[in-house]
Amino acid sequence: MREHHLHVPRTARYYTLGPEHDDVRQVWFVCHGYGQLANEFLEQFRPLDDGTRLFVAPEGPSRYYTNHARGMVGASWMTREDRLTEIADYVNYLDALHDHVFSSLTRSSVTLYVFGFSQGAATAARWVSLGRAIANRLVLWGELPPPDLDLEVGWSKLEDSRITIVVGREDRYVDASQLAVAEERLLDHEIPYETISYDGGHHLDDSVLRSLATG
Repeated sequence: MREHHLHVPRTARYYTLGPEHDDVRQVWFVCHGYGQLANEFLEQFRPLDDGTRLFVAPEGPSRYYTNHARGMVGASWMTREDRLTEIADYVNYLDALHDHVFSSLTRSSVTLYVFGFSQGAATAARWVSLGRAIANRLVLWGELPPPDLDLEVGWSKLEDSRITIVVGREDRYVDASQLAVAEERLLDHEIPYETISYDGGHHLDDSVLRSLATG
């Protein structure tokens, strides 16, 4: 038995919220969490849609039924199976989407946010480190930089990306010891970051979200 890979074209889905013209001052690429869909995740950013921000929500390339009986569908960015190929594929996908969005916008006139929630945070971190996008701000919410992310390779890009880690005090997926390890790793590589905590669990918080947009 031999394993093979074949590169094939496919269609990726994404959603946008906000204007798509040169009055835009912020562009947000927002990566949803495991089992979510891009349009549902994007709804949580609607309160920030003030006419100066464009939100772009790519959808994870692998959809599946989260509840067969009710026909509910979610999406995933990757699994542990053939993971390096899946990572390379979604980095290429996000690069292509980034190039498409900025084909009609002037990159130098906007602040680029790359925002990831839960599994999408690992996706966002890998994309900023490995892809073509130069983020002004990288927000990792409800998840930490992937332990296998080579900080030496992506150091120069991460150093300039103003990393913000956001964790709810009741988040069952990120505990204090895991956060401490991640922070120490960033410090060891002299990568600047900030950590924001809030009273809540594994979900977005409106007040923190607003502060990120204006801070």
